[in-house]
Amino acid sequence: MIIYISGGVRSGKSAFAQQTALGLSDHPVYVATAKIWDEDFRKRVERHQLERGSEWINFEGYQNIADLPIKDRVVVIDCVTLWLTNFFMDFNNSIDDSLVAFKNEIDQLDKLQGTFIIISNELGMGLHADTEVGRKFADLQGWANQYVASKAEEAIFMVSGLPLYLKRRQPC
Repeated sequence: MIIYISGGVRSGKSAFAQQTALGLSDHPVYVATAKIWDEDFRKRVERHQLERGSEWINFEGYQNIADLPIKDRVVVIDCVTLWLTNFFMDFNNSIDDSLVAFKNEIDQLDKLQGTFIIISNELGMGLHADTEVGRKFADLQGWANQYVASKAEEAIFMVSGLPLYLKRRQPC
């Protein structure tokens, strides 16, 4: 099952995802998709790590996330934006190649047993990117978000720390 959580920067996505995971498992898994690019980003990662307690099993996964030992687990994947960045850089800013690779990864997760809480950013609601590469990435992000949302049993948009349910799980 996929639960998709999107929103803007500091909208409460990660906290909500972590609360959801802890409500479903005593020992959830956290998959960080980020590569550390600079000191500011390192501090952000450290702040996120401190927010999680010892009950979490942590992995770093830049790509091939379905190959991690996450089958039959409750897993938070944080986040699509950084995950896409890895593809976008590896494929020399090719939207098509990046999107194909990303969709393949989502399809692989969708085949695994477990609950995957996938966090993403809504980039298209802010300023228009100044550069061609920025506009290309915003398009990639939008198409990737649509794909994850289409696969998700539940989709939540976070605004000011509050969840807006776009799609709810159907009762069994």
